[in-house]
Amino acid sequence: MEENEDASTLLVVDGANVVGSVPDGWWRDRRGAAERLRDALVAVAGSGLPEHPGPLEVVLVVEGAARGVPGLPEVRVVEASGSGDDRIVELVRAARAEHPDRSCLVVTADRELRSRVGALGAAVTGPRSVRP
Repeated sequence: MEENEDASTLLVVDGANVVGSVPDGWWRDRRGAAERLRDALVAVAGSGLPEHPGPLEVVLVVEGAARGVPGLPEVRVVEASGSGDDRIVELVRAARAEHPDRSCLVVTADRELRSRVGALGAAVTGPRSVRP
C-alpha cells in the first residue's frame, strides 16, 4: 500500500514556545536549544503521539536567534522571517487548504496561537507532549 501524504498527521511545533517551556538555560544558546528540540522530534516523527500514531510529518518553526538550524529527513525546519506564530498559522492554513481532511496538530502553550490554529481546524497540544 502506497503511503498517502494526507493520511499522516501534520505536526507543527512552535519551537520558541516549546524551548521556552523549561528553564534549562536555553536563553544562553537559543540555536543549540532548537537543535536539541529538533533532534528529540525525530523519535516523535516515527512513533507519533497519543491519539496521533506515527509516522508523522513534523515541522519545527524557529525564529530569531534559532534561525539557521538545519532540517533532518524526519524533521523539516521552517524559519519565520517575522512572527513564529504567524508562520505557524500560514503552515496550518496551507495544509488545510491542500488536504482538508488531513489531521493537523500544533504544539504550543500560547493561548492566542491555540485559538488561531483551532479556528482553522487544527488540534493543539502542549509542550510536554514532545519534550524528552
